[in-house]
Amino acid sequence: MPSTVRFRLDDDGAAALTALRDRLAAAGIPVPAGTPHVTVAAAGTIPPTAVRELSAQLRLVALPVLWLAGLGSVGPDAPEVLALTAVTDPEVLAVHTAVHDALAGRVRGAHAAHAAHLPGSWLPHVVLATGRPAEAFALLHPVSPVRARITAVELHDSRTGETAVLGARPEGPARRP
Repeated sequence: MPSTVRFRLDDDGAAALTALRDRLAAAGIPVPAGTPHVTVAAAGTIPPTAVRELSAQLRLVALPVLWLAGLGSVGPDAPEVLALTAVTDPEVLAVHTAVHDALAGRVRGAHAAHAAHLPGSWLPHVVLATGRPAEAFALLHPVSPVRARITAVELHDSRTGETAVLGARPEGPARRP
């Protein structure tokens, strides 16, 4: 999965999620590296035409706030993963749909493994643990909800590690949900 489109979260939200990961890591439970984010779409290759269309679509939607509150598995394809899932409100789904509308028919390498990101199947989440999910759940439960503003939609290339911002929240006071 070389290219992903993902939500970048505000500093406070990312810090709260990192703190949860740190608790797990301190107990010896494997956690993902990097800054917490929410994957929106994935493909083998996202060509420049798709990137331009996606950037144009993102100018038409507002980047909402995520409420991450559901601690659990993200599906049968990821049995060793524990995640904090988000509430899927209409604003979050509108951005997700805009991403997929812009990418439809333009990306290469989309296959069954990426089906979990498609509209109707997508469960927005942040991975907290990449192993021993039952122990991780027991350590964190009950978890307080995390409020995280989406500050940008970015394109991440897992081959190179490069990340480019495609759409960002305008500067200024945060909107209230």
